Amino acid sequence: MTAADRRIGGSADGDADPGTTAQPPNRPPTLPPTGRLLAVDWGEKRIGLAVTDPTRTIAQPLATLRRRAGRRFPLQQLRHHLDALQPVGIVVGLPLDEDGAEGPSARAARAVAELLAEKTGLPVVLMDERMTTARAREAEPRGAARGATGGVDLDQRAATVLLQLYLERQRA
Repeated sequence: MTAADRRIGGSADGDADPGTTAQPPNRPPTLPPTGRLLAVDWGEKRIGLAVTDPTRTIAQPLATLRRRAGRRFPLQQLRHHLDALQPVGIVVGLPLDEDGAEGPSARAARAVAELLAEKTGLPVVLMDERMTTARAREAEPRGAARGATGGVDLDQRAATVLLQLYLERQRA
């Protein structure tokens, strides 16, 4: 069994690791003060990923995971990123409505955060992601094809904006 198998909740015989549990719902998790962080910008079809450098100076785009409609979060696609980067925590974007209410998308993001905490054993925090996609679009070079620029698509850029905002709030 690989480290990724353990982090995704698997074991040599395919059963979930009983020692890996999600954070209690009444106590928000805190992320370790040092080490890489991974950001997840949840979407129904695409999931943008971004990662910090080990010193948490800057966030950078990582990848876009594809998800077929009606299917679960693509944990298998996340495995090699977890193994290669060894993040110490995960930031998941929480898509609140304009008035701050939680709609169906926010509930889905919460479910993804719980799944990631359970299956990876890593602490997971949710962060308001309102306007991250708009900011990512603003950062798109003029004349670029909508949704993709230089190998970095909108989902990756939105995850990067989310993670950079998280870093800036932690420094404040």
